[in-house]
Amino acid sequence: MIHRPPAPNSANERKLQRIASAALFAALVLLALWVVREFLPAVAWACVVAIVLWPAYQAIERHPWFRCRTTWMATLLTVAVALLVVLPITLTAIQAGGEAHELYLWLHSAQENGVPVPDFVSQLPVGSHQLSAWWQTNLAPPLKASPAMKSLHGDAIVSFGRHFGARALHASMTFGFMLITLFVIFHAGPRLSGTVMRGARRAFGVDGAQLLQRMAAAVRGTVTGLVVVGLGEGVLIGMAYMFTSLPHAALLGTVTAVAAMLPFCAPIVFCCAALWLVAQGSIIGAVALVVWGFVVVFIAEHFVRPVLIGNSTRLPFLLVLFGILGGATTFGLIGIFIGPALMTVLMVLWVNWAE
Repeated sequence: MIHRPPAPNSANERKLQRIASAALFAALVLLALWVVREFLPAVAWACVVAIVLWPAYQAIERHPWFRCRTTWMATLLTVAVALLVVLPITLTAIQAGGEAHELYLWLHSAQENGVPVPDFVSQLPVGSHQLSAWWQTNLAPPLKASPAMKSLHGDAIVSFGRHFGARALHASMTFGFMLITLFVIFHAGPRLSGTVMRGARRAFGVDGAQLLQRMAAAVRGTVTGLVVVGLGEGVLIGMAYMFTSLPHAALLGTVTAVAAMLPFCAPIVFCCAALWLVAQGSIIGAVALVVWGFVVVFIAEHFVRPVLIGNSTRLPFLLVLFGILGGATTFGLIGIFIGPALMTVLMVLWVNWAE
């Protein structure tokens, strides 16, 4: 008997097979993402950090000591990132722990004797009588019997403590998995970078690979604009804290730097510090701190940060601002870096369509 080869599939059958394969692959990818959904924030953070530090990785790789030693390079950069995050938190916790006893004594005194009305309240040009009356009713009596403190019962405090502890544990686990993922990315090194770029060219063509590079530049520029400018604002406003003799000026400067990494959040910190100066009777110091703080923030937010972010991404300032704020609203803290990258994609698609 003569065996004949099977007849080739018709065009319709091949088309159906491609559709079925694409559907199967998409379903498997979605299933895999659903399985690892709890680890996606850690992976996203690791990718952001790797993109930012990739120029440093390439510079270290060219050094003779680290040539062909990817494990050492990955370990060095991962440990550096861990120390950069852990050390400030540890130092802040140690300093806060040193003040815990004084805070406890103040709270105990407030519970037993209340908080007297500060002298500056009577000197306010507007609303002094209303504020003084509210203070006398809610804060001047012993706080354990004050109407303002009745809602702060033991169960609420315990519930808050449990919630805070759970959030801190979750953040610590995310940070740990992020470090592991970051080590793996750095250990793969150029091989991983080349694979990603080849995959982008194969899937989306040359334009897709270029778009991926521009998205990486957007993430790198956003981190530079937010972190570097935030640290600069913290240093400059921290000098004002020292000049006005605020206690714990270094700690306040650190808090200001972290707040300044988010647009328009630094004024919350130095305005609260100015209110403390007003409560101590230092009106001139408070005014000087507020004026200096707003000058620094104005220059940083309207000139320095848009240049750093906009030049690297070629985005208008308005799109940068919308990307940062909208990304943070949609995706949380990681969205601060994802938002400008998505705005870059939108801008590229618009330019290509308009041409």
